[in-house]
Amino acid sequence: VSTSHLQLAAFALGTVGWILCTVSMGIVEWRVWHVDNTTVISSGIAWVGIWKVCFISYLHVSPGYREQFCHKFSGYDSFIPHEIYAAQGLLLIAMLMGLLGLAATIFALRNVYMGITHKTLIASFFLVGGLFYIIAGLCVLIPVSWNFYSVTHNQSIAFPPSYYMPSSPAAQEAGAAIPVGIVAVILLLLSGTFSLSYRFPMTANTITK
Repeated sequence: VSTSHLQLAAFALGTVGWILCTVSMGIVEWRVWHVDNTTVISSGIAWVGIWKVCFISYLHVSPGYREQFCHKFSGYDSFIPHEIYAAQGLLLIAMLMGLLGLAATIFALRNVYMGITHKTLIASFFLVGGLFYIIAGLCVLIPVSWNFYSVTHNQSIAFPPSYYMPSSPAAQEAGAAIPVGIVAVILLLLSGTFSLSYRFPMTANTITK
């Protein structure tokens, strides 16, 4: 048990990182667009996420909504830029990889704290868990970096008329999902590094199977 403190920390960091990865995927504020025409977009600000776009409107532009208008993206929408498509797929993969990493780490820690001295089994599951954490972190890093690049270069999106969105903003900035994703990347990569650093203690009483 005394040799697995880093792996216990890896489990804690991986859990928080996985939760933040999930949160970032659901946050609509990946890009914050500032628009000049406030006829429909009343506040002059629109939020572009990886699943939908939303803005505040005092016009009745959507059935059932009088202030906030949201339009979900479809997998068949050709106007969606590549970085948003990439974010949709990679974040789903990151969620799965993070979950598998947590499961592998839990199994290894269970064996450690129950005193099971199956050296190869414990080390293998810490290794697998660490690799899953690192893969999950990289799957979050790519879309976060790519979308941040698009924001800094003020890239446009050719929304169809039904979205009530201009094709390009007057200015745009990174939304809350970007820093949340960055923190998730750091925590997942740290947890992966900690998991991979496990070394089974070599003592006279160690039973190798």
